[in-house]
Amino acid sequence: MRFGLNAWVTPSGMAPDALATTAESLGFESLFFPEHTHIPVDRETPYVGGGELPEYYADSYDPFVALATAAAATTSLRLGTGICLVSQRDPIILARESATLDRISGGRLLLGVGAGWNREEMRNHGTDPKTRYALLAERMEAVRALWRSDPAEYHGRHVAFDPIRQGVKPLQAGGPPVLVALDAARHRGAVGSFGSDWFPTFGRQARLAERAGLGLAAHLRRAIAALHEDAEATGRRPPRVTINGAPDDPAALGALAAAGVDRVLFVVGPASEADTVATLRRLRRVAERVAPQG
Repeated sequence: MRFGLNAWVTPSGMAPDALATTAESLGFESLFFPEHTHIPVDRETPYVGGGELPEYYADSYDPFVALATAAAATTSLRLGTGICLVSQRDPIILARESATLDRISGGRLLLGVGAGWNREEMRNHGTDPKTRYALLAERMEAVRALWRSDPAEYHGRHVAFDPIRQGVKPLQAGGPPVLVALDAARHRGAVGSFGSDWFPTFGRQARLAERAGLGLAAHLRRAIAALHEDAEATGRRPPRVTINGAPDDPAALGALAAAGVDRVLFVVGPASEADTVATLRRLRRVAERVAPQG
């Protein structure tokens, strides 16, 4: 199992390039940056994580710009969006910026995508929350069309354009892996449509497992087995699984590995450089207890 970070980078925290070089030097496999374009002052949508929404959600850097600085400062670290809010982004621009980042990073991009949870935020982008899942699917299908063809065109219910030229293509053959942040049942259709891998959150899956009367590992094994069956039936490669928001507990991490999880991400909030480095070193020691290096 591989270990990565999903880190909030803001003006008050450690700079993204310094964070990336530290993560790479400590042996983390990947570094992801989340996305919120803004947080509405008047918000009715409850925070998906429960409790009060952290203030730094409104201060986060644009993930693609921040990842570009991380790419320039590193050589092997995989670079991901955790997640890119596709329901709030233009697909033509997203296709170009993701392909650009994949090329300038030497083919290291992992494109984590989702539909979002903050209804007021997406409404400010002109997105109807009721259509966000269909919009996510069509926009990502359009992105994939632009990654593989020149000229490219797409005609759907929510996204449509006649043949256009866009010559910047990803360096990775077929485009970067697309990690889909949806529950397994909804994800089963998304993988065949536009995704390649599954990107669930630890907290959400733990709650679903409890509702089903299952342990988390058993719940994940069942969900992963269903995704593998779909892949086998359609001739696709089995989806890899990245758990976002993994606990810093070796026993829990070992159970995730046994369930078939390929990568876990520790969430790191913004802090001073000294405090962030100390946190990363502690998390690396936790990872070493599960999967020692060398």
